[in-house]
Amino acid sequence: MLLVCRFVADSPAPAFLARARRALELLTSADGCLGGELGRSVDEPHHWVLAVRFVSVDAYRRALSPFEVREHVIPLLAEALTDTPSTFETLLTAQKGKTQEHESLLS
Repeated sequence: MLLVCRFVADSPAPAFLARARRALELLTSADGCLGGELGRSVDEPHHWVLAVRFVSVDAYRRALSPFEVREHVIPLLAEALTDTPSTFETLLTAQKGKTQEHESLLS
């Protein structure tokens, strides 16, 4: 499962970066989290994207349960743009020129 959240940050870059770093530390320490990334637009530097991969929807939901996550991560995610979906199923992954297909969660 892939969580993708897009942000338009009103706060200065260092402040947003610190909040996102804490969110990534908490989410990626959860069982079932495969890793995460934060990126910033090179064309519009106040636009950011947070992407975190989980082994399953259940792992994602469990990762959101601890108090510290609800205290630090949930408020950040609540600021994400809501005009597009934020959770996706991973159907293909690729490394070193080779792809792997994953079973759909929807089928």
